[in-house]
Order: sequence, then C-alpha cells, then structure tokens
Amino acid sequence: MGRKVILTGATGYVGEGVLLECLAHPEVDQVLVVGRRSCGRSHAKLTELLVPDFLELDAVKDRFTGYDGCFFCAGISSVGMGEADYTRATYDTTLAFARAVHEGSSLATFIYVSGAGTNLHGRQMWARVKGRTEQELSTLGFRQQFNFRPGLMTLTPGMRNPKWWMRVLVPAFAVLMPWVTCSMKQVGLAMIHAVQRGYPKNVLEVKDIKALAKA
Repeated sequence: MGRKVILTGATGYVGEGVLLECLAHPEVDQVLVVGRRSCGRSHAKLTELLVPDFLELDAVKDRFTGYDGCFFCAGISSVGMGEADYTRATYDTTLAFARAVHEGSSLATFIYVSGAGTNLHGRQMWARVKGRTEQELSTLGFRQQFNFRPGLMTLTPGMRNPKWWMRVLVPAFAVLMPWVTCSMKQVGLAMIHAVQRGYPKNVLEVKDIKALAKA
C-alpha cells in the first residue's frame, strides 16, 4: 500500500530535495505540496495547495485528512530578525500547521526539519526557538513525531532552487567536514523510512539520518 504525504517548503533547499525523493520513491503514491507559491513542478503524484498564511488554515484544513506523513521543511534564516518575529515565523507557524494536520491525520508521522545545534537552553536565539518548537510538537499526539537536525546537505541532481554559491561551496565543505554532512537523498529517504518503520529516537542528528536512510 502506497503512502500519502504532505510536504511544505518545496520552494526551498530542503523541501525541494525531499520532494524529489518522494516523487521518485515507489512506495509514495501522493504528495500534497502546501506553500505560499508554486513549486513550479508537475508530476502524476503531485498536488499543490497554495496558502498565503500558515497561521490562517481554517479554510483548507479539511484537505489534510487521511495522510500517512507530513514533512515540514519550510523555514527561514534568523539573520536580521528579532526573537519575536523569528518566533512567529518559526514556532507559531509550525505549530499552527501541525495542529491543522493533526485534526485530519492524527495517525500520521510528523517530521520537523530543525537544524544541527538546536538547543532549548542554547545561547543562540534561533537554537532556543527551534528547541521550543521541537518540544511542543512532541506533545500534539501524532502517531510518531521526529525532529531532523541535518547539518550540511549535498544536492540531489535535478534541484533548481540552490543558489550558485551553494552549488560551489557545499560540496567543498562536505569534503572537509564529512561528519556533519549528509546528502539530500539521505534526508528524503530517512523521512520516508521513518513513516514506514519508525526510529527509536525522536531527535535525529546527522548520523541517525544516515542510518535511517539505509534502513
């Protein structure tokens, strides 16, 4: 039986890479991409739902019924943002989306892309906000909930969104720091495998992502 998944962030780096893996995977039958603008792709498995504001989901939450997984890959950089604005864009938005998904698909696996260095009690503002987000997501009652903390992620062929400097620098840093590096393919496969068979930890660092991708 094929899986049905919801995916956000398809116009960004992580979301695009995960989307490509979902579309290529034989055990994923349907992908509902939810975003503020179109991802610009068409595929037999792909349906798009454009939502201007993830904090205003009442009109569309009935579309989130009956899914096996949700891959929340949307996110923004904290550079130049104050804590209140970053909290609204990260914590508030993610939790609002997760609650809407839970109403229709409480038996789903919800995966949040956090980041290496996330720490509820950390010194950096972004790390604390993402730590709070991880903590709150775990209380919502999904069948499974995982927080992915990838470090450097090498590109998947066919990705259109990465900037030119990412295409140049990421492979170079990946060679220099392999212990904090995984591929976008590994991230996507790990998410699909998490829905299929779970994982013994709900916070997955780079080494966990690599292990689950092989499973």
